[in-house]
Formats: sequence, C-alpha cells, structure tokens
Amino acid sequence: MTKAELAKQIRTVSYLTGEFTLRSGNISNFYWDKYRFESNPTLLTAIAEEMATLLPSECDGLAGLELGGIPLATALSLQTGLPCFYVRKEAKTYGTCNLIEGGTKGGSQLVVIEDVITTAGQVCTSIEQIRAAGYTAEHVVAAIDRQAGGAAKINALGCSFASVFTLEELEGF
Repeated sequence: MTKAELAKQIRTVSYLTGEFTLRSGNISNFYWDKYRFESNPTLLTAIAEEMATLLPSECDGLAGLELGGIPLATALSLQTGLPCFYVRKEAKTYGTCNLIEGGTKGGSQLVVIEDVITTAGQVCTSIEQIRAAGYTAEHVVAAIDRQAGGAAKINALGCSFASVFTLEELEGF
C-alpha cells in the first residue's frame, strides 16, 4: 500500500466530525478515532511499516504509551524485532506495581510510540516518567500529528519527533 493510499484509508475509517472534547480539554470539530485504524490489521500493519522508517538507527526498544500507543508499538515490534515496553499512565497498585511493563533491561534507549499527538501533554509526562525510571527517551514517533503544538513541547524536552502523517497531509484526502 502506498503512503497516499494509507492516508486515504485512515481518513475514511477514522476521521469523525462533530463536537469532541480532546484529552487536553480543548474542543474540536473533528476527531481521529485511532482505535478504528489500530483495530484494523491491514491498516495497523501498514502504519507500523511506515513508522519503522522513522525510527532512529540506534535504539533498544519501543515504549508504547497506554492505551493507543500499545497496539502500534506491538505491531512495530513485530516489524523490527525490537522489544516492547508498555508505559502506563500511572503505576498499578497491585502485583508488580510497575509503571513500565515488558522489555528486559533497565537503562535501555527507548523510542516513545504514540497514536495521535495534539498538545503532547501525556507524552511529555510519560517521557519524564520513563527517564525517572532510568531509561533514555530521546525520540518520539507517532501515527498522526494534529499540529497543535505537541511537536514543540516534545522538542523542548530534548526529543526528536516524527509522525507518519500530519494533519495537513491528511486533510488533502
């Protein structure tokens, strides 16, 4: 599937119009329902293939953020052979009480994987938590950048940012 075909399919499957409250609290007249493309094996595989081209040459693992980043990180892991780390929004209060699950070694250089970036509030919080847990996090890769200031916030934390698609690119389909 070409990148243009992928963009058309993502837009057809997951672009919704109406009134939506975003995680940031902002109101939007459109919404990218990531679960509609993440639950579609064909689209998920194609997005992971595109994300693989955006990974830095050196990394030890993929940090999928709860919840939308987890299917993407898993699909990307299957594409690349890199291990997955699953990052919760907060540590669970039972069992291992971990904030970061999976993977195998502390101190790893992780690439943060996310679905849709708007203001990057949770992404920035997660980067700080990943670093506080002893991992390196210097890169973020997302499926969609809504171009609402998230990239600048990620960059301000000293991280590079890349997305498969920007809002501008997807609006053309």
